[in-house]
Amino acid sequence: MLGASTIALAMAMSTSAFAQTTTSDIRGTVTTEAGAPIANATVAVVNTATGYARTVTTNAQGQFSARNLNISGLYDLSVTGDGYQGERVEGVALTLGKTASFNFDLSAVAAPADEIIVVGQRTVLANVATGPSAVFTLSDLQNMPTVNRDIKDIIRMDPRVYIDDSFNDAIQCAGANPRFNSLTVDGVRMNDNFGLNSNGYPTERIPFSFDAIEQVAVELAPMDVEYGGFTACNINAVTKSGKNELYGGVFFDYTTKGLRGDKPEGFGEKRYGGNVGFPIIKDKLFAFVAYEKLEGSNLFTGSLENSNVSQANYDEIINIATSQYGYVSGGLPDTADNADEKLLVKLDWNINDMHRAAFTYNYNDGFNISQSDAGSTRLADGNHFYERGAKLKSYSGVLYSDWNQNLSTEFGVSFLDLDNRQLSVAGLDFGEVQIRNVGGGASTRTNTTVYLGADDSRHANKLNYTLTTFKAKADYRMDNHLFTIGVENESFDVFNLFVQEARGETVFNSIADFRNGDFSDYRYENAAGSNNVNDAAAQFQFSQRAFYVQDVWEVDENLTLTYGLRYDINYSDDTPTFNQNFFDQHGIRNDSNLDGKDLWQPRFGFDYNVDGNIEIHGGAGLFSGGNPNVWISNNYSNNGVTQFEYRVRGGNLSGFTYPNGGSPFFDIPQEGLDAVANAAGRGPVNAIDPDFELPSEWKFSLGTSFELDGGAFFGDGYKVGLDVLYSKTNEAALVRNLELSQTGTAPDGRPIYFGFPFNDFLLTNANDKGDSLVLSAIISKEHDFGLNWNLGYAFTDANDVNPMTSSVAFSNDKNIALSDPLNPGLATSNYEIPHRFTFSANYKYDFIEDLTTTFSMFASYASGRPFSYVFNGNREFEGPAYTSRRQLFYVPTGPSDPLVDLSGLTDQAAFFAFLDRSGLNEFAGEIAPRNAFHDKWYTKVDLKIKQEFPGFRKGDKASAFIVLDNALNFIDSDWGVLRQHSFPNTAQVVDVDIVGGQFVYSGENSTADEGSIRSNPSTWEVRFGFNYDF
Repeated sequence: MLGASTIALAMAMSTSAFAQTTTSDIRGTVTTEAGAPIANATVAVVNTATGYARTVTTNAQGQFSARNLNISGLYDLSVTGDGYQGERVEGVALTLGKTASFNFDLSAVAAPADEIIVVGQRTVLANVATGPSAVFTLSDLQNMPTVNRDIKDIIRMDPRVYIDDSFNDAIQCAGANPRFNSLTVDGVRMNDNFGLNSNGYPTERIPFSFDAIEQVAVELAPMDVEYGGFTACNINAVTKSGKNELYGGVFFDYTTKGLRGDKPEGFGEKRYGGNVGFPIIKDKLFAFVAYEKLEGSNLFTGSLENSNVSQANYDEIINIATSQYGYVSGGLPDTADNADEKLLVKLDWNINDMHRAAFTYNYNDGFNISQSDAGSTRLADGNHFYERGAKLKSYSGVLYSDWNQNLSTEFGVSFLDLDNRQLSVAGLDFGEVQIRNVGGGASTRTNTTVYLGADDSRHANKLNYTLTTFKAKADYRMDNHLFTIGVENESFDVFNLFVQEARGETVFNSIADFRNGDFSDYRYENAAGSNNVNDAAAQFQFSQRAFYVQDVWEVDENLTLTYGLRYDINYSDDTPTFNQNFFDQHGIRNDSNLDGKDLWQPRFGFDYNVDGNIEIHGGAGLFSGGNPNVWISNNYSNNGVTQFEYRVRGGNLSGFTYPNGGSPFFDIPQEGLDAVANAAGRGPVNAIDPDFELPSEWKFSLGTSFELDGGAFFGDGYKVGLDVLYSKTNEAALVRNLELSQTGTAPDGRPIYFGFPFNDFLLTNANDKGDSLVLSAIISKEHDFGLNWNLGYAFTDANDVNPMTSSVAFSNDKNIALSDPLNPGLATSNYEIPHRFTFSANYKYDFIEDLTTTFSMFASYASGRPFSYVFNGNREFEGPAYTSRRQLFYVPTGPSDPLVDLSGLTDQAAFFAFLDRSGLNEFAGEIAPRNAFHDKWYTKVDLKIKQEFPGFRKGDKASAFIVLDNALNFIDSDWGVLRQHSFPNTAQVVDVDIVGGQFVYSGENSTADEGSIRSNPSTWEVRFGFNYDF
C-alpha cells in the first residue's frame, strides 16, 4: 500500500528533468506486497480539471509511464490488476519539468475486487531546490511580495539567483553573465535574443502577463540533452490553461509619490488587468486569456548633486547653448511617463486519449524613457533622453502524441517577431554635444561630462528580428530504458540599423571651449557613398540546429542514470561585406561568419535514492549558448565598407562650412558629407576570428536532498537540499583591439600601448579559462498551523577574463579594468556575489472564518559587488585618444617608493591612510588586481499582507493587499541602502603622469573606497492593491 507521506517524499526527491519543456511526467512501479512486479496492471491517469484521461499498462518489470502531461490541474491515479486490490491516489499536483514517481504495492485478493482503495491525497511540495534547480508553484506566485509583478520576484528566493537591483534587475545565475541565460515561455524562447537589454528580456519589462504563469523553474545544470541555448541558467515558465469550470480574476494596484521614501514629484504608477480560463467544449477544448496594463513613471537620478555639477555651471552651459547655438533645453526632469501592455491567449485541445495539442499567442508593447548618460561623472540634459521600447508578438503550437504504450512524440513550432525602437525624445535636429571637465559641486573633482542634444547611439537605431523554432522529439520505452531522440532548429532573421553619430557628435574639453567653439573631437558617421543611413543597415539570417539522443536507465527502483549526446551546428549563407583594406592591414578576413561552427555536448547524470529519505544526484556535461546575437550582428554592420566615420581631432567650429546656410550641431559640415560620400572602404571594422570556437562551459554538479527530523523539540519535516556546482570555461568570447601596438613600458612593468579605441576589433576566444564554484544549502518546512518558510545560503567564487558587459565591441573592450589590454588575464568576475542569504515565509490564518489573512516576507542579505581601483585616466598607457579610466592602480610601498613621485598629492598622510583603510596596502609594490575589492553588504526585506473578503457569488473571493518594498528603509532611512561603485565597477584613485621613468600622482580621491548610493533600490515604496478571484 502507498502512504501519503511516501508520495510527498517520492515527488519531492525526484530530479529527472525533461528539458526546456512545458509538461511533466508520471512514472512508477506496481508490485505485490512481497515486491514482485505485476505485469499488465492498468494505470488510469485523469486530470480532474479538464477531464483528460490517459490509460497505460505496466510492462514485465511492473513499470509504467505517462508522459507529456499538462501541469495545470490536479491528477487522480487509479491502479488495478487481476487478482489484486485496486488503489487510488487523488489530487496529485505536478511540477514543471519534473517526474512524479509512485510505487504501488497491491494486496492479493481471492476474488476480483471492484472497490478501489484511496491510499493518498493531494500533496504539496516544499520549495527545496533538489539538485542545482528550483521550481516555483502557483502558490509562490500568488503569495510572495511580488513588487514588480515579475518572475524575478519569485526566482530570487533561490540564493544562487541574484537579481541586480542596480542594473535593470539583471538575472545573475551562479556568478555568470546575465546575457548567458535562457528564458522560455510555453516553449518560445523569450530571453534577450539579440542582446541589447540588461534586464534579460527582449522587451522593457517581463514580456508576458504575470497572472498567466502557472509555474516557473530555474535549472542551473540540467544534464538532459534537450537543454540548450545557455551556459548560465535556463528559466522555464509555463502558462495556465482553461478548465471545465470557469475561473479567473481581476486585479488593480497603484503607488504614488507619497508612497515612496524620496517623494519624487510627478511619480505614480498603476497596474490593472485580468485573466479568465473557461471550457469551449467540455473535456475537449479550453481557453485561457490574460491581459495586463501598466501606466507609470520613470525616475531619474542624474541630478546636479549626484554628478557634482554646480547650478551655476549648468546654467552657463545652457545659456551658451541657447544664445549662441539655438539649442532648446529639456531641463533636468525627475520623472517621465511610461507604459506597458500585455495579452496572452492560450488554447488547449484534448484531441483524444492519444493526442493533445496546445496553442499560445503572446503580445507585449511597452516603453521606458532612459537618461542614456548619467552617473557620478555624467550629466544629461533632458533633451538627451530617449524612448526605448519594443513590440513583441509570438505564436506557438505543440502536439503531444502517445502512439502506444511505449512510443510518445512531441512536435512543436513557434514564431516570434520583435520590433525594437530607440527614439530621441526631442527628435534628431540637434546632434550630440559633450562638454567635459565640468565641476563646481560639493567635491573638488572636475571630471563630469555634460551631454546635450540627441544621444549619438539613437541617431539611427532600429532593430527587427524574427525567431522561428521547430522541434521534433520521440520517446520510446524499452523495459527499464527510456530512449529519446530529437531535432530542433532555430532560424534567426535580423534587420539591424545602427549608425552612431549620424547627426554628428562634438566634444569640448571645457565650458570656455564650448563658448569659443574650440572642439577637441568631432565625429560624423553614415553610409559610405550615399550619406543615407538606411544603406548602412545590416540584414542577415542564420540558423542553429540541434540533434540529440539520450537514454534514461532506471537501473532499479533507487538508481536512475541519464546519459546522452547533443550536437549543435550553425548555418548561414550571409557573410559580412569583405574589406580588402582590413585584410591587407591585419591579414584576417572580415567576412567570416558562424556557418559550420559546431559543438558536441556529452551529458551524464544520476539520481540515487539511498533509503527512501536521502536522495543523491549529480552529473557532468558541456553546455553552450546564450551569447548575444548582437556580437555577431556587429560584424555585419561594422564592416568598414558600408559605413564610414569622418573624424576631426581638434579645431574650431568656424573651420567648417555648412550647406544651405546651416549651422553647427543642427547640420553636418560639408567636409563631413564629402568625406563620407567619397569614402574608400576604410572605416572601423568588427570581425569574427576565422578560428572562433562556439563559447561553451563544462558543468559538474553533486548534491543531496533529504528530510531532517529535529527531534521532539524542533519537530520533523525539515526538507534540506545541499548542492555543489563547479563550472569550467571550455571556450569564452573575447573582443580584442587590433589597433594597439606597444610603444614602451611603464615604471611598474606594465606595457604602454598606442592606438585608437574606435577602430578595428576582433571577436575571438580567450586564452585563459574562467571557472566558478557555487556551494548552496536550502532548508524549508511547512507547519500545520499555517506557517511555511525557506532559508537558503549560497557561496560563489567566480573568475573570468572579460565580463563582456555590453552589446558593442568597443564597449566590451573598454569596460574592464586591466593593466594589459591585450592580455587581460584571469580575475574575479564582475558577477560574483561571494555570499548570499535568503529567507522567505508565509503565514496564513483565518481571523475571520473562511476569510484568510496572509503575511508574507522575503529577505536577502548579500555581500557587495566586486570593484577595481584604477587611475583617473588612460592617456599615459594607451594614448591620448583612449579616454576610458580602466588602467589598474599601482600601490606605492610608501612615501619613498622609487617608482612614484608623490609630490603632487595634496595630503600624503591622508592618502596613505586611505590605502590602509581600503585594503589597497595589501598590494603595496604591486598593481592592485581587478575586482579584488567588494562593496558593502546589502540587506533587503519585502513584506506583503493580504486579506480575503467575501465575493459576490459563492466560491468567489475578493482580497485587498499591501506590499512594502524595502521595509528596512521604511523603518530607518539609513537601512536598506545599496552602495555600489558605478559601472563599470571601478574607483578612480589618482591622476597619473609618467615623467622621467616615474609615476607622478596628483588629484587624489580620498573617498574612492565609498560606493555611491543607488537610489531606486535604496528607497522604500508601498503599493496598495485589490484582487477579485472567481
